[in-house]
Amino acid sequence: MAITDAPKLEKKERISSKKTIDRLFCGGHSKAMSAFPLRAVYAMMPKEKGDAEAAMMVSVPKRMFKRAVKRNRVKRQVREAYRLNKHLLNAAFDAMPGKKLLVAFVWIDDRLHSSVKVNHKVRNILERIAERVQGGKVPQAGAKEGE
Repeated sequence: MAITDAPKLEKKERISSKKTIDRLFCGGHSKAMSAFPLRAVYAMMPKEKGDAEAAMMVSVPKRMFKRAVKRNRVKRQVREAYRLNKHLLNAAFDAMPGKKLLVAFVWIDDRLHSSVKVNHKVRNILERIAERVQGGKVPQAGAKEGE
């Protein structure tokens, strides 16, 4: 598949709501995995009308790169790698109807890496997440305590 043939990363596929971000990171219902230089935090939530099956975000801490130019470069690399490899999650969605997957990629290195390496690591993470979703080992972030 050529780069231009891959589906674009739409607005509904990005996590932008503070409430959703808080649920993902602070809710205690998420799991994490690493593929250096990335760490992924992910969880399943109930899917609402008009939602995408998966939503993502990228975080590059300021302490890793003081210059915004470098932080933005890393975010672009991760978003592009996700866009090219998001098809790996398609089979996993069949196992979880009515749910959406939230994934946050966090950069954990203080050095820049090539786009090829970033693409390989994002692909690795998405394959592992898909395996866990199909195996039913993904926490439900939308469930309230006591349910």
